Amino acid sequence: MAFQIVLPKLGLTMQEGVIGGWVATPGQRVSLGDTLFRVETDKVDVDVEAEGEGVLATAAEAGAVLPVGAVVGWLLAEGESVPEDGASPDGDAGQGAAASSAASTPTPAAVPVTGVGTAGGRLKASPNARRVAAEAGVDLQTLTGTGPGGRIVSEDVEDFLARPLPGEAPAERPADAVEPGATAGFVGPVVRKLAAELGVDLATVTGSGIGGRITRSDVERAAGEGRSTAARSAAPSRAGRTPDGPRPGDVIPLRGMRGAIARNMMDSLHSMAQLTHGYEVDVTELVATRSALKAEAADTDRGAPSLNDFVVRAAALALRDHPLLNAGIVDDQIVVADRIDVGLAVAVDGGLLVPVVRDADRLSVTAIAERTRELATAARGGTLGLDDLEGATFSVSTLGAYGVDFFTPVINPGNVAILGVGRVKDGFRWEGGTPVRTQVLTLSLTFDHRAVDGAPAAEYLRTVGRILGRPLALLSGI
Repeated sequence: MAFQIVLPKLGLTMQEGVIGGWVATPGQRVSLGDTLFRVETDKVDVDVEAEGEGVLATAAEAGAVLPVGAVVGWLLAEGESVPEDGASPDGDAGQGAAASSAASTPTPAAVPVTGVGTAGGRLKASPNARRVAAEAGVDLQTLTGTGPGGRIVSEDVEDFLARPLPGEAPAERPADAVEPGATAGFVGPVVRKLAAELGVDLATVTGSGIGGRITRSDVERAAGEGRSTAARSAAPSRAGRTPDGPRPGDVIPLRGMRGAIARNMMDSLHSMAQLTHGYEVDVTELVATRSALKAEAADTDRGAPSLNDFVVRAAALALRDHPLLNAGIVDDQIVVADRIDVGLAVAVDGGLLVPVVRDADRLSVTAIAERTRELATAARGGTLGLDDLEGATFSVSTLGAYGVDFFTPVINPGNVAILGVGRVKDGFRWEGGTPVRTQVLTLSLTFDHRAVDGAPAAEYLRTVGRILGRPLALLSGI
């Protein structure tokens, strides 16, 4: 009997996924536990294994965007054919029809072009890049990704499409467009965008790419030659490269990660009675302690804990005394968690991920620092697993690096509170009649008033402030 292969639900917020690629091939006999295909979700990429045995028949092409539960293929007995109605004898014909419809959508033939590179190992591409490539008939294997971890993003596809085919004249551009240098046959939109952000006149740039094409390196080199070190450091950059972002006139669908964030935040605000307290903490001693640690670690490769690492530990320790903030509401009941797993908001291209530090109250500041660095690197590199993203009982969101003092973070669904961390700024206190300079940090606690009242929330903030005021004790684990 035909066994349906459906797109699995990987996480509470997943509503759709992208078939990242089939590992098994149609007609191949697979066994229980064999990897069939890779699915790209709004958070992570996951290998899907066979839950049965049989000969594989596929119903969805790589790059197809499908809802959870859609039929993507079957495992057939020897000599068995795919069900004509797209469903197994006891299956859901509606899902099968939806998958069959998706699978039957014609995919244009790949454009015969000279490849600019292939991604090493498994092909990594964003859902939007796959959609744009499928619509234009571009083989993603011919592209080199410029996104996190070499991931192919939609700009890479657009840049490739804008390049003329071998022997073809460059496309005619508007009269007001910036003309490239004399040796440049064409300037792609991604390179043009980079030049605009770095203030580089493309007419002065000589391309070093194929056929004299101006590359990113050419633009960056021109920017370095024409601007001072201070000006270069002020140019928009993140992790050594110009960030990808929306351009005037773009239409951005609320799908994938962005769609998941939109749904989660609206659900959070509509389903909770959220209130935010602001609280200033004197962190003068903490800043001095961290500066000393940073100086000690200058000659090592381990680095010093960040101020946020201290805050995460303090927040976790304070939850021991205020367990009502380490809870969730389920079926009109407040369920207090039996462990303290702190989620950390990490900004990534196209959205936000919240990886989890397990048992944060049991970890030293140094261990938290190591774990947060690992999670942040994995989040920006697209290598987080579902286990890294599920199950936070409390969350911490930091915007201090952006110069923000106070903000109102939105609670992650399933929790009753989230702590926002602002920047460290100058303050003062009176010693007798003399003002003394201090360092002040603003904390923003958003809590669900259904579970926590204002006074207990304020007491929690006071406990966090008291713990942060004793950095040596916090560092030693006392």
